[in-house]
Amino acid sequence: MISQTTINNVFETARLEEVIGDFVQLKKAGSNFKGLSPFTDERSPSFMVSPVKQIWKDFSSGKGGNVVAFLMEHEHCSYPEAIKYLAKKYNIEIEETEQSNEQKEQASERESMYLVSEYAQKYFSDILHNNEQGKAIGLTYFKERGFTEETIKKFKLGYALDQWEAFTKEAIKNSYQLEFLEKTGLTIVKETKQFDRFKGRVLFPIHSMSGRVLGFGGRILTSNKKAAKYLNSPESEIYHKSKILYGIHQAKQAISKEDNCYLVEGYTDVIQFHQTGIHNVVASSGTALTSDQIRLVNRLTKNITILFDGDAAGMRASLRGVDLILEQGMNVRICPFPEGEDPDSFAKKTPYEELVLYLEDNSKDFIAFKAGVLSDEAKNDPVRKAETIREIITSISKIPDTIKRELYIKECARIMDISEQVLFSTLAQLSNTVTRENNKTTKQQQKSFDVVHKSKQPVKKVDEQYELERKIIQMLLLYATVEAEFEEYYLKENDTGELQLDKELEVNSVHQKVFLSLQEDEVEFANELFQVLYYKIVEKLQSDDKLQIETFINVLEPVLASEVTSILMNEERYSLNDWERQNIFPIKKEDNIGRLVNENILSLRRFLVTKKIDELAKSVSQEISNVEIIQEIMDYTALKKVLSEKLNRVL
Repeated sequence: MISQTTINNVFETARLEEVIGDFVQLKKAGSNFKGLSPFTDERSPSFMVSPVKQIWKDFSSGKGGNVVAFLMEHEHCSYPEAIKYLAKKYNIEIEETEQSNEQKEQASERESMYLVSEYAQKYFSDILHNNEQGKAIGLTYFKERGFTEETIKKFKLGYALDQWEAFTKEAIKNSYQLEFLEKTGLTIVKETKQFDRFKGRVLFPIHSMSGRVLGFGGRILTSNKKAAKYLNSPESEIYHKSKILYGIHQAKQAISKEDNCYLVEGYTDVIQFHQTGIHNVVASSGTALTSDQIRLVNRLTKNITILFDGDAAGMRASLRGVDLILEQGMNVRICPFPEGEDPDSFAKKTPYEELVLYLEDNSKDFIAFKAGVLSDEAKNDPVRKAETIREIITSISKIPDTIKRELYIKECARIMDISEQVLFSTLAQLSNTVTRENNKTTKQQQKSFDVVHKSKQPVKKVDEQYELERKIIQMLLLYATVEAEFEEYYLKENDTGELQLDKELEVNSVHQKVFLSLQEDEVEFANELFQVLYYKIVEKLQSDDKLQIETFINVLEPVLASEVTSILMNEERYSLNDWERQNIFPIKKEDNIGRLVNENILSLRRFLVTKKIDELAKSVSQEISNVEIIQEIMDYTALKKVLSEKLNRVL
């Protein structure tokens, strides 16, 4: 178990915007930051981070919380794992007590697989550096590839002994269960036999964006024609090949900083680039590029530069992924290497400055590159040239931005020596085809909708008391210790005997005003969550005389912390629209705190009075007139009228 001292130290040191900035490209939005949701596929930013309050909210998925909640949601890790991640990031020493056997048994299956994978990475690295066979075969291979000791350790490379059960036996000896060795694919089990999957291979650990070991890629070093040159971990609960990019953990900060991501094919391409000094590079690990992989990059930057081998097959393969990138509204450039070269070999012999210059000079916009490659294939064949143009227009049609589409059409017309009108016409035909397909789907959906519509679904009623109580909690969270001028109301009869509200002005803090008002009316929150939050806020203010959200939220149970985040970040939501930049200046709540608190309290009083009137009305017998109850109803109705007039409400 991690000590409370360590946990407190982590919360005091960690900066939410820095941690989330490792995973999401954030842009300044007033006093907050905004970005694209890392949990849903979106094009307009609805993800907001508040550095002041140290909380975040994703309005597209509804998720939110503090720095630990983000890591738990994004990396699917446990609370202790998130604390350990932050401690490692900020160089905080972890004080930890020994876990009991019962606590170990309670660890989730997913966590067990992570632990097995992390153990395997350390084991294979240890073999590489400290075992005679590992040094003679594995380390020698990496050194021959030109990798330095520093690079090898940075990427945590390893070696699996050329023995059938060396790793499996050692793992079981260290209390790791065979069940999880098999589920991660590290051990292959056949009936009563078991053996190491990566036997005799050098190993490339594959990390998540946060640095957790998900799986391995292993390269064989012998000339065995029956064995695959590269072997990856099988798909598992923690490893999905199509959803991860090799090197994303080491590259994420550089990608965000440089606002560009270089995409290569293999492990050694990534490592060699890093060693040369270019860190914003990742690999698809030999698989065809997928939408999930592109979305991973899209969290960090809108710009991708594809690097590939100088052969025709490599060019064609890279072009297939362009359309997927364009569909997500990203910008694509392509950089080929000289024939016979790949990113690994070229970076190995090219100094940093020359490599940077080469990438800048040879990176072409996708349309220019695609037109060049395809037109070379078509040459003087009109039919092939027409197919080439149609293929380019198909790519352009994937771009969601209409301005970009038009600019690319003009560029294509210039390169291919064809009129813009013809290209626009072709684009329109393609768009109409897509539209017809979409309309067909829409009509089918509409037909289903019509059937549901006829059944007259009930309209969901707004829970007025819930909203009023939520607003009071919101005012306490935002302005508890702020002093303001309040209008204090009291009832009295006028000359005609009618009730009326008189007022006096008084200065008080928001939390004292709310507390006294609720005490006076003997009001308890109907919502249990708000009731608990209210007393925790009061308790905190009684002990500290201040309420710091960034520390208060860290001591709350997850359900309460989530509710606090939702309440607070809902206030920040509209700053996503950048009203000031449009010369629209909304009135700030800070300028009307006293009035807003009074309105909330009066509205709650009015609601409770109305509720009381309804309850009394139901209790009156239809046969026997109850004079006392009727008089009570009349008194409450008179009070409701006074409250409504003060709130400018219609009865």
